Amino acid sequence: MTTSSSERGVSLGMPELPAPAYPDDVRARLEADAREVIARYPDSRSALLPLLHLVQAEEGHVTRTGMRFCADMLDLTTAEVTAVATFYTMYRRKPSGDYQVGVCTNTLCAVMGGDAIFETLQEHLGVGNGETTDDGKVTLEHIECNAACDYAPVVMVNWEFFDNQTPTSAKHLVDDLRAGRPVQPTRGARMCTFKETARILAGFPDERPGAVEEGGSAGPASLVGLRLARGEAAPARVVHPRGGPHEEQQDRVHEPSPAEHLSSHDAPQETSASDPAHPAGPTAEEGE
Repeated sequence: MTTSSSERGVSLGMPELPAPAYPDDVRARLEADAREVIARYPDSRSALLPLLHLVQAEEGHVTRTGMRFCADMLDLTTAEVTAVATFYTMYRRKPSGDYQVGVCTNTLCAVMGGDAIFETLQEHLGVGNGETTDDGKVTLEHIECNAACDYAPVVMVNWEFFDNQTPTSAKHLVDDLRAGRPVQPTRGARMCTFKETARILAGFPDERPGAVEEGGSAGPASLVGLRLARGEAAPARVVHPRGGPHEEQQDRVHEPSPAEHLSSHDAPQETSASDPAHPAGPTAEEGE
């Protein structure tokens, strides 16, 4: 018994119909925003990245309609726009959740527990990599690197950092997101939805009261190298090899105070912005 090409899901190479246009009212609103973005650049095509964030803020992902809109506004071909939209992972190509939960599973985070966190969240949420929960709240994905190795293992939600995670704290985090409870990243402003984040990335102000002031800089562990380069004495926790020649010096090892935000290079920390057992947000002034 044979099956037809359509039954096997095989394309016969038929040309795809042009993408539908936005409704008139939506297009008029987006055009006004797009012109504001384009005016910031001497070369209009330089506005493509923020315009892709703009259309992503409209629908939650970059649709063919959104790419057609960007092409029209910038006098580009849809092929040129598609080449950019498919290159950068920040642009979603299919519907996704209000919160993009990315678990770093690159080398250091994996060793520190990232793989265990990802497996725990898959089971806890009932979704696989790149899939969204039935309520449309959370899309789970593994990420190769969140560029925050000094706080491994790291989970990122809508590009905001949650440092020194554990399987338990990560479950608390996604539960809070799904329940609509306020969630404060370890560093940065309180959480907003993926659409709201996309509009901010398009270059429009975060209009939530106090949100701008909540934004932070690099965490203290990230600034140790800078302090050393400046000749400053940076507090550090030195862990000597077990049974090594320095074992007798353990009583002189620096023990950070509770106010210091430790790196997981010092020791894995049972901390999370969403863990009820710990205060939300940074535990030290940023840059201190």
